Amino acid sequence: MPAGKPAGSGPLGSTAAHSDAELLDSDPIVGPKQPRNPISRTRIEVVASRSVAGVGVVFALQAMPIMLAQAPVRVPVMGLLAPLLLGLSLAAVVVAAVTKVGVRASAGTVAMLYLAALLAWPMLMRDPAAVLDGKPWLWYMCTIATACAALAFPVFWAVIYTVVVPIVYGVVRSTPSGGDADVLLSSLDTVYAIILGQVILIIIFMLRQTALAVDNAQTNALHQYGNAVRQHATEVERVQVDSIVHDSVLATFLAAAAAGSPKAAELASGMASDALTRLNDAAIVPAGDDSTVAFSELSAQIRAAADRLPVPFTVDECEIDGLRLPVHASEAILAASVQAMVNSAQHAGTPSFEPDRALTMSGNARGGCTITIADTGVGFDPELVPAERLGLRISIQDRVASAGGSVRVRAGVGRGTTITIEWPPAQKGGSE
Repeated sequence: MPAGKPAGSGPLGSTAAHSDAELLDSDPIVGPKQPRNPISRTRIEVVASRSVAGVGVVFALQAMPIMLAQAPVRVPVMGLLAPLLLGLSLAAVVVAAVTKVGVRASAGTVAMLYLAALLAWPMLMRDPAAVLDGKPWLWYMCTIATACAALAFPVFWAVIYTVVVPIVYGVVRSTPSGGDADVLLSSLDTVYAIILGQVILIIIFMLRQTALAVDNAQTNALHQYGNAVRQHATEVERVQVDSIVHDSVLATFLAAAAAGSPKAAELASGMASDALTRLNDAAIVPAGDDSTVAFSELSAQIRAAADRLPVPFTVDECEIDGLRLPVHASEAILAASVQAMVNSAQHAGTPSFEPDRALTMSGNARGGCTITIADTGVGFDPELVPAERLGLRISIQDRVASAGGSVRVRAGVGRGTTITIEWPPAQKGGSE
């Protein structure tokens, strides 16, 4: 693993860490109680508060003429103070709904002031025994009070409020100061107010629960995505480490141990030099490097690697002007190509037989490149390669796959081996 770079420290790992750092955010109405950024819940709260505020203004304007008409039969100071306080608190709800600050506090104030005004209604009449002409103007504010309670209070207390307040109004309605309505009429008004208040409460509660479920699903999805990103980053680093270990360490040791001629010793020395270069590059090249490399540069590096091998390769190269590959893809293709040629040099021949070997580099119809390493050697059965052998699976197939490419292996005992590296991947990859 590159020095100073723990698992998951690349751009993907950084993204996951950044996501975890943002798991908590503030709700502009409720406060920092929802995980991450509760987009759905926040929008529902804003829509509900602004709807209640808008409807409240309409009902207040509807009640104002009746309030002015009933003002002469009310105690002058208290008769004007209650409407003023309710009007100011309703205006505070409008401002809070627009600014998204203090919505629940202002809505709760409206609900409590309305209940206080309702309880004090009989005591604020000039003549408590006189029968009021018509309904009290507070009737037109009852729905707004219950809606504010549904917005401001927990569900339990909101349910109690939407039942108790209409009952209190029904009692007031049956008194002379409330119009001296008969039991049937006051009961109908009470039931109507209870039903309307409960409907509003249910709508707000269901919207909140739905939004909460959406936000929780979003948070769970982000957690799962973060875990998948970290696992992917870890897997990519594992492939890189396994590849470097196999290519740079094991292969160098094996080449050095088998060096029985000056050419073989030169090969081992070159492999050791390449191993040091690759280890240094792995430590200093950032995982998120989005620069590109010309295909001509990549093909020159592959051709130079083939020239350093102790066995000859027939090189067939097709120049493609303007073709460029991402750095990470170029590095993966180069390393996999070199490993495929090393495998051919080490395993395709026998002491009495040296096969023909070919290296083909060209573009493909997908705007990428195709590298083919083929020989007419002894071949092998890909299905019988042990899992602990890293050369084909890790150093070639997994490495190219981690860079967004694919590898096709066509081999058979006595039929030679052909390894085709495609980037971007071909429509159908795998081993044949």
